[in-house]
Amino acid sequence: MIGDCPSPGAFQGLKVLDLATFIAGPYCATYLAEFGADVVKIELPGSGDPIRKFGTPTPSGDTLVWLSEGRNKRSIELDLRTPEGAETLKKLAAQADILCENFQPGTLERWGLGPDVLQALNPRLIIARVTAYGQTGPYSDRPGFGRIANAFSGISYLCGEPGAPPASPGTATLSDYVTGLFAALGVLTALRARDRTGRGQIVDVGLYEGTFRLLDELAPAYAYNGFVRERMGAGTVNAVPHSHYPTKDGKWVAIACTNDKIFGRLTAIMDRMDVTGEGFYGTIAKREARRAEVDAFVSHWTSAMTRDEILAACETGQVPCGPVYGIDEIFEDPQFAARDNLVQIVDERAGPLTLPNVCPRLSDTPGSIRWAGRELGADTAAVLADWLG
Repeated sequence: MIGDCPSPGAFQGLKVLDLATFIAGPYCATYLAEFGADVVKIELPGSGDPIRKFGTPTPSGDTLVWLSEGRNKRSIELDLRTPEGAETLKKLAAQADILCENFQPGTLERWGLGPDVLQALNPRLIIARVTAYGQTGPYSDRPGFGRIANAFSGISYLCGEPGAPPASPGTATLSDYVTGLFAALGVLTALRARDRTGRGQIVDVGLYEGTFRLLDELAPAYAYNGFVRERMGAGTVNAVPHSHYPTKDGKWVAIACTNDKIFGRLTAIMDRMDVTGEGFYGTIAKREARRAEVDAFVSHWTSAMTRDEILAACETGQVPCGPVYGIDEIFEDPQFAARDNLVQIVDERAGPLTLPNVCPRLSDTPGSIRWAGRELGADTAAVLADWLG
């Protein structure tokens, strides 16, 4: 484990119960834990959160996914299906500020632990409920994971080459993390409301909803003129050149010309001002009409230079451009190093680990990684003593 948080943390004093499993619901609690909240992870005795076995195994018996995403949480074993477990949870909930759960709708209610019961014991309790499709609607009882949410949200349909099958948007867990962030945002909003009213409330998030919310004008454009956006590979609507382009040394760069002014800067460093302004690529409408031709025009230029040469030229010309990185290159990049985006810790069970650092950074109350995911049930006695005396 590493040292204590260098500052108290913005959420110091908040007590959080994390009943959720896998990624989306727990990631909401992880965010709170990174900024100082006392997060207690409640896990099924003997097995715990399934994410402990999901991903790359380590000598600790838990995977890298658990060690990273279980950071800063204390683990206790509690079987909520038993009368004793349910009674203990009620006592803990009476002391808590926030409870995160992602059981299928109706599960907590069947155990006698629904929001009506818990909030009667603690009217200030905020309950974050993360499920596949939300607590309402005809699909609310259906199970789901990130891949299903990606597909249902519409983002998977957009991923891949034209005419090819839909592809994964980089990682199947994208919607899990996005949903966890929206759940955390909802919790913080509910905390602000509680400052005024003194009452907690329910935060209800479907696994697909956060990702759907991020899809810019996809919905308004369809409602406005019936436009159905199709797969465009690395390209994007409303802007060109705005894609990935090959380099002389076998790498790729991303270039984003989001308006005519930036395209003019690009053609200036290409020494092809004849195609901009009044030229045949001079406006976004002209470039959209000849998208493949424009991308080929830029690819021809990038293919004649190394990636570093292109990056230098675009930086000089103030054209947004960046390398298309693999994770090995991220570990070597000075910007990631300067921003401490990767943090090294030594875990008492797994040994040296490198983890993604806390985001965002705060000037006065920064977050921190105080420890990696704990052994199942490691803190049961300590938590019951701290919370319940």
